[in-house]
Amino acid sequence: MSETIFMIHGMFVSPWVWENYKSYFEKEGYHCVTPTLRYHDMNPKDSPDSRLGATSFADYAHDLEQEIQELRVKPIVMGHSMGGLLAQALAGRGLAKAVVLLTPAAPAGVWSITPSVMRGFLSCLTKWGFWKRPSRQTFNEAKYSVLNLLPPDEQRQCYSKFVHESGRAATEMGFWFVDSKGATRVDEAKVTCPVLVVAGAKDRITPASVVRKVAKKYQAVSTYKEFENHAHWVLGEAGWQEVAEYVAGWLKQVSVKNT
Repeated sequence: MSETIFMIHGMFVSPWVWENYKSYFEKEGYHCVTPTLRYHDMNPKDSPDSRLGATSFADYAHDLEQEIQELRVKPIVMGHSMGGLLAQALAGRGLAKAVVLLTPAAPAGVWSITPSVMRGFLSCLTKWGFWKRPSRQTFNEAKYSVLNLLPPDEQRQCYSKFVHESGRAATEMGFWFVDSKGATRVDEAKVTCPVLVVAGAKDRITPASVVRKVAKKYQAVSTYKEFENHAHWVLGEAGWQEVAEYVAGWLKQVSVKNT
């Protein structure tokens, strides 16, 4: 029976971001599942669901937990960006046999606000009530912070698929220190499965300096790998295959160790 990889997308996007990785890992013999976060299954040209703005990070995690339970197998959980933080949350609930964090967002307790991060979210953060309303980066913000290593035509193509994100979830992530409910808190002692943490040296939205702290949080079980020629969009930047190949090699090593 083939292993299952549960692939979680990040902010402003949907499962289309996994097209390269899904194809690659299916050829490697894995069964890939690509869930859609709540209210992200929409036409980018349409207005967002009115309930999106108040959707909590905890709501996303709850939905994903339910989907994993329905699989009836414990999967490898792979997450990109905010999906990487959701993967951490699921690992903390004992729902993963291994975790792959690709340029992941940081959990509560890890300071992640840098000048480049602020620049990437400036239009969102300067709207009154941003913490409870749907938001979406401008093209220039996405081009600077997320898509910076893509050719101009690919930047436009990717951005045309961006949808709105929950202001509440984004606030719980970036401003965790004012969230009394601790929606993005993860108890590292409960993360006991192998964890691979991947950073891009040119990443501006989840800087490598922050991702290293994520790896350190899980240092008892983590492996850290930084790619010099990559930024945030490791799922589609030129040379994305080298990242996928490294992940595949790590998964095989983990499988050997666990047999």
